[in-house]
Amino acid sequence: MSRFLTIAAFAASALTLSACATAVRGTSEAVSFTSQPSGVQVTTSFGISCTTPCSMDIKRRQAFTAVFTHGKAKRMVNVASKTGAEGIAAGAGNVLAGGIIGVAVDASTGATLEHMPNPVHADFSKPQSAAQANAEAHAKAVIAARAKKHQEAKKATNPGQNPVD
Repeated sequence: MSRFLTIAAFAASALTLSACATAVRGTSEAVSFTSQPSGVQVTTSFGISCTTPCSMDIKRRQAFTAVFTHGKAKRMVNVASKTGAEGIAAGAGNVLAGGIIGVAVDASTGATLEHMPNPVHADFSKPQSAAQANAEAHAKAVIAARAKKHQEAKKATNPGQNPVD
C-alpha cells in the first residue's frame, strides 16, 4: 500500500509541476486600456466593455480588437496574442521540471502568450493612423521597461551568472 501511495504522490506532483508557465502565469492576463482624454468607452470584439482607464481579465490565447468611442469618433486597436519574453522564460522551466508534458500543457492553455500591445491606448487628439502609431510606441516602451525590470530582478537573484555587457 505504501508503494502505491509513493507512486501516486510522485505522479500527482509530476503532473502539477509539469505546466510551469500555466501555474506561474495563469491562462488569462489583465489587459489595461487607456485613452487621451480619459473617460472613453472601450468595447472589445467579444463584447466586454469598460470606461478608461480600466483593466479587463482576458484569456491569453484570445486576440481581439478594441474599439474606443469618444462622442462620434472611434479608434480601433488590434491586440494580438503572441509569445512574449516572460512567457518564454516561464515555459523554459518545463525543460527541467515538466518535460514534454509541461510544454504541451502550456501550449494548449496559452500560458506563454501575452497580449500586445498592453496597455491598449487610444489618442483622440490625433488622426487614427497617428493614434495607432502612438499606441504601438507606448506599448513598446512599456514592454522594454518590463524586460529591463525582469533582467534586473534576474541579476539580483543570480549574481555572477549574468555578466554585464
